[in-house]
Amino acid sequence: MDELVRLNQVQVVGTHNSYHRRLAPKLFEILTSFDATFAASVDYEHRPLAEQLDTGIRQLELDVYADPDGGRFADRAANVLVGLPKASGLPELSAPGFKVFHMPEVDYESSCLSLVACLRIVDDWSTAHPKHLPLMVFVEAKEGAVPDVAGLGFATPLPIGASELDALDAEIRSVFGADRLITPDVVRATRATLREAVTTDGWPTLAKARGKVMFGFINDKPLAYVENHDSLRGRAMFTLSGTSSPESAFVSRPDPGTQADDIAALARQGFIVRTRADADTVEAGAGAVTRRDAALASAATWISTDFPSPDAKLATGYAVRPMVRCNPVIAPPACRDDLLENMDRGT
Repeated sequence: MDELVRLNQVQVVGTHNSYHRRLAPKLFEILTSFDATFAASVDYEHRPLAEQLDTGIRQLELDVYADPDGGRFADRAANVLVGLPKASGLPELSAPGFKVFHMPEVDYESSCLSLVACLRIVDDWSTAHPKHLPLMVFVEAKEGAVPDVAGLGFATPLPIGASELDALDAEIRSVFGADRLITPDVVRATRATLREAVTTDGWPTLAKARGKVMFGFINDKPLAYVENHDSLRGRAMFTLSGTSSPESAFVSRPDPGTQADDIAALARQGFIVRTRADADTVEAGAGAVTRRDAALASAATWISTDFPSPDAKLATGYAVRPMVRCNPVIAPPACRDDLLENMDRGT
């Protein structure tokens, strides 16, 4: 089977903002008083990354902020509003390197505070399970500041430019060697463009992809990442570049209900599609499963959720259970769900 099934011909459940933890209750109350809708949208929490992978999650997402000198986000100025110390005292925030959290000052709790720390967790898990299905790690580089309306001294994120993107690739490669990564160069092989490769030759088979990790840069306008790297030559990550660019390989179609036909058409062409089962706690809070069920019925390879298990704070019991299975639309006859993975055997 592994010689016949390609990595895009499976379907897995992954997590959105995989690092995310809830804010301290007092800070959450303050945030709710300023913007109750936004506060509700971030009121969810994920298990640590290794535990997620243990349950069957095969796609993660990390938001990163540049911090080349270290310490830019070491203080949490809004803490003073609720009598908490402003200085975090966390050595991970003082060290140089990309930091991982949702938003500075207002939604900063993370199960792993630096990109390298998060990736080492993934690397350790992957090494311990050498026959796992390929893991996708989405990375979003963020630079938006939170308005400091109270004059508390909020941190100002750095803009993301060419040097920061090069540093981002370097941090990924500092953890994963070339033999552990599925990169654009690997998929392109001898073809002129990445798009030609995925629509003509297809993605690597499971035989070649097991035990490896791939990265997707999910910023909406990845021009700076692509510049001087034609068809992503030399880059560590794939990009969301539409469907006509030379570097096109995977796309996002977040609404599996209205975009089901488009998802199927793209998947049949060879593109990998990522969709979402829920967003901003809306579906989970209402117990609405239409979007979730549409995602599971679609041809998407990666289905992101904030609720891989029911949340104790919600009475609805909403969840998108972690699973790996043959893609319900494009899997070949040779694909068998029971042979994709068996974590009881440590694969």
